[in-house]
Amino acid sequence: MELRHLRYFVMLAEELHFGKAAQRLHIAQPPLSQQIRQLETELGFELFHRTKRSVKLTEAGQVFLSEIHQILKQLEVAIQIGRQTSRGEMGQITIGFVSSAAYNILPDILRTFRTAVPTVSLELHELTTDEQLRWLQAGKIDVGFLRLPVEEDIFAFEIVFQESLIVALPETHPFANQSSVSLRSLSNEPFILFPRLLAPGLYDLIISLCQQADFSPTITQEAIQMQTIVSLVAGGMGVAIVPESLQNLQRTGVVYKSLQEPTPQVAIVMIWRRKDTSPTVQKFLEIVRQDLLGKNSLQLDNNLSVLPKSL
Repeated sequence: MELRHLRYFVMLAEELHFGKAAQRLHIAQPPLSQQIRQLETELGFELFHRTKRSVKLTEAGQVFLSEIHQILKQLEVAIQIGRQTSRGEMGQITIGFVSSAAYNILPDILRTFRTAVPTVSLELHELTTDEQLRWLQAGKIDVGFLRLPVEEDIFAFEIVFQESLIVALPETHPFANQSSVSLRSLSNEPFILFPRLLAPGLYDLIISLCQQADFSPTITQEAIQMQTIVSLVAGGMGVAIVPESLQNLQRTGVVYKSLQEPTPQVAIVMIWRRKDTSPTVQKFLEIVRQDLLGKNSLQLDNNLSVLPKSL
């Protein structure tokens, strides 16, 4: 039994006329009659009562028609789901992210993706950089948002966000009322930092900045998450060098100040397994790229708008 046999049967059941059914199916009448006979032979019961003047469904044919309608409807659903899945518009994607990403790029990315592809389920895990690399390699997450460096060749990554570093101070600190702070002036302060194992790129950058200011920081507290670091600063446990977007974390007892020394940009990258061919993952990457391209174009337009009319 083939799918076309069922479609032929449904069409004849609707028309109850071989000539009209054949016309709608764009075939000749004799082949249609032959196909219906073959279907009845395979089923082992008659579907139609035929006379020279009329064609009517048998009782078995009526029951069969009702069931076939359900099957064809389910088939259409299956086809639609298959098409959506092949386009990356169905299924689930599991995402890892460092805590600081929640204060800059991640909310916009998630909002854009949910709007574009509401049928894909998102599962989120807040993880350190080293945890994401392990989870990604083990297949426990599909995409990560973390900080450089990434050394394993099995991963592909793209920079999605860059920002400066600033200093977080207790609001009672003597420098709290200054517009900016020299890093060198903090040489005798206790520093709060995260363990190097968790994000070696950012850790090494902060240490290097301090050394360029002619001191090595005294690290008196370590914390895994940026929120915890900021909370410890609020508690007067020390100062911390943090990404600029942490200012979006409004925490009582903390003030954020720009550094007088030039600081390099620190990046957040989107990372995935290089050989991952999942349509859902590819759709996510595509939407993120389009979203970032749109934002970059808008920024370019804004920059052009402030240029003088003539040069």
